[in-house]
Amino acid sequence: MQTTGVILIREIQKVIPTRRQLEGGGFPVRRPFPMSEVPDPFLLLDEMGPVDWPPNRALGAPPHPHRGFETVTYLLQGNMQHADSAGNSGDLNPGDVQWMTAGSGVIHSELPHPDFLAAGGTSHGFQIWVNLPSKDKMMAPRYQDIPKANIPVAQSEDGLTWVKVVAGACLGVSAVIDTVQPVHYLHFRMEPGAQHQQHVPENFNGLVYCFAGAFWAGTKCTQIKNGSVGLLSAGDALGLGVDESAEENAEFLLLAGEPTHEPIARWGPFVMNTQEEIMQAVEDYQNGTLVQ
Repeated sequence: MQTTGVILIREIQKVIPTRRQLEGGGFPVRRPFPMSEVPDPFLLLDEMGPVDWPPNRALGAPPHPHRGFETVTYLLQGNMQHADSAGNSGDLNPGDVQWMTAGSGVIHSELPHPDFLAAGGTSHGFQIWVNLPSKDKMMAPRYQDIPKANIPVAQSEDGLTWVKVVAGACLGVSAVIDTVQPVHYLHFRMEPGAQHQQHVPENFNGLVYCFAGAFWAGTKCTQIKNGSVGLLSAGDALGLGVDESAEENAEFLLLAGEPTHEPIARWGPFVMNTQEEIMQAVEDYQNGTLVQ
């Protein structure tokens, strides 16, 4: 048991690579390999792009179902539109976040905004899947569309560390998003010479994913380079930094959350606890009762 008042620093217990593949309607993503290494409660981490689309060529994800978990879309570049079978719809612009709780079931689409499709341009962002505990898997679906202007940003006193607080807290700044499972979702940008110690609750699993430059983590200063995922060991704080000699800033996500500690049954867009529940979800989708 941890002694009261003593900070136990997390280390990087393993570094795993990512690989590029096509997803949805055929858009390229960078995904940790193997995905089975991504810790509970996270189910998926996709870096969408960056990809430069010619006019009238951009792709997305046509209507598809979900049940039993949450999808979180964070857009860095480009413009998207989402819509669902309940009549909900909205736009995602650079810096915006959509936190969708599929719960008992939704059928939705994520497609390029018509203006972006016509003009073409660069598309870049992230989608993560967060598992729901069994007691919440059949909750009523909900959307939280949070524009860039409403997502808090924190900055260190020396100005070398910038953090967008999508979920959780950092540098005294707390997120505005309501999450079912306690989750940290932090987008860091650290300049050469920056150092930061991030509190990560002891009961959370966590990872860091670098998508630009390189940074180090833990007392062993394990290097995490562009395209790599670092899995966190146990502890309640994580030291982060960028070498003073680095030639570029580092950008990365820190994802951490309270695990469900429950069995996972998974088939495509459905994530439940038993195979029987998966079969029921498929049957509900086929007979048109997935969405209430």
